[in-house]
Amino acid sequence: MKKATLIIIILTIVSKLFGFSRDVVLSYFYGASNISDVYLIAYTIPGIIFSFIGTGIATSFIPLYSDIDRRNGTRRADLFTNNLIIVLLILCGIFVFIGYYFSYPIVRAFAMGFDNTTLELAVKFTRITVFGIFISVVIHIFTSYLNLKNNFHIPALVGIPNNIILIISIWLSVKLNIILLPIGVVVSLLAQLFLVLIYVNKNGFKFNLQLDIKDENLRKLVYLALPVVIGVSVNQINVLVDRTIASALVVGGISALNYANRLNAFIQGIFVMSIATVMYPLISKMVVDNNIKGLKKALSDAITGINLIVLPVTIGSMTFTNQVISLLFGRGAFDSQAIILTSSALFFYSLGMVGFGLREILSRAFYSMQDTKTPMINAAIGMVLNIILNIVLSRYLGIGGLALATSIAAIFTTALLFISLRKKIGPFGMKQISISFLKILIASLLMGVLAKLSFNYLTSTLSQNLSLLTAIGVGAVSYFGIIYFMKIEDVDVMIGAIRRKLGRQDV
Repeated sequence: MKKATLIIIILTIVSKLFGFSRDVVLSYFYGASNISDVYLIAYTIPGIIFSFIGTGIATSFIPLYSDIDRRNGTRRADLFTNNLIIVLLILCGIFVFIGYYFSYPIVRAFAMGFDNTTLELAVKFTRITVFGIFISVVIHIFTSYLNLKNNFHIPALVGIPNNIILIISIWLSVKLNIILLPIGVVVSLLAQLFLVLIYVNKNGFKFNLQLDIKDENLRKLVYLALPVVIGVSVNQINVLVDRTIASALVVGGISALNYANRLNAFIQGIFVMSIATVMYPLISKMVVDNNIKGLKKALSDAITGINLIVLPVTIGSMTFTNQVISLLFGRGAFDSQAIILTSSALFFYSLGMVGFGLREILSRAFYSMQDTKTPMINAAIGMVLNIILNIVLSRYLGIGGLALATSIAAIFTTALLFISLRKKIGPFGMKQISISFLKILIASLLMGVLAKLSFNYLTSTLSQNLSLLTAIGVGAVSYFGIIYFMKIEDVDVMIGAIRRKLGRQDV
């Protein structure tokens, strides 16, 4: 798993860099303005509608496909996949109809703070982007299918053509017409689908329009997916509430939240989702084979691996919030007000980075055991907590309060998942996980102090950006040095593997 995860991390870094470049281009041309708010709302609405369907069903698809493949063979599992896609496309047609013809009240619900002119533009954008739901749902199912076939690199790379097209569409929208912004969203999805279909066909899957509505596995999937769909919809309600309140707080509030959250998602996407992507099919097969010992070991390794990466990033992000935002976005239309808003959001999002990451891993543990109800209940508790904290904290901290509410809810729900999982599968190394966590936290705090001292010293002779980059380098080197001498089990295993690899190469 570790070798596959490393490959996915490398590929995901490349893909995410293109995605991040897209945000930099958007911030350069449109800053944190009403236009960027409209674009992000139009980009978000289809994603939220799609999440109600695609994410929940795709999550339940992996363990169910594994079970069908083991019991009835690959041909029967592929037939089930074909039936599922046809049903989803029919369902998507209903959602597209609703999204297109009722776009005005939908957009109003997502952004109650928009004035009439901004609202009209958002409706116009949404009526174009909503057609991307058809494409998104097929991409989601087929990427899960490729993961089951141990093809992780193509799903990790599909973001590259997607983001290249989005970057071009943003640039052309400035030169020609802003309507190219939503058109670019749909075209970028088509590019992703084209790439995925090439490799799905290479794996022998043949799509046809014949639907077996009597497929009993479809009914089983609905039973498994419904709680996940509800759980995902709950999470999307949190996004809706965040952006609705942000639109009423300040112009550009939605954009500031988005830019900060994208940085958080950048880390999550590279490391957390890479680990989760490789781990999920693996533990699903372990559950089918009743290999509970292997399941516990995989979970323990994944949790420590995430802590090892995300904790230092959390400390570094909180230490250099303003400097990071200025370095990445502080140019073009992205003015000082936008920097202040986005920095506040990033600081408070950073508090929940570990919570966000571990929640993804723990939820997949439940899904692999075909328990979709526990994460659903957990998500519902988190939604209620998040909404209450949003209303309270936004009054005192503005945009930062919305981010802090999200972080607190993530940490709280992650703790609940830990408790529920231990009750379900018994002890899975929490003592060792806790010891490793404390060691990593101490190393991260020491790293933060050394990096900050280096930055303060260097700013007297170097520019802020160069000082920041050097300080980050100092922090990284010091962190890995401290971690090495702290004797953390997972680190020792990785170092041993590297040494063996180098030793074989020297022979």
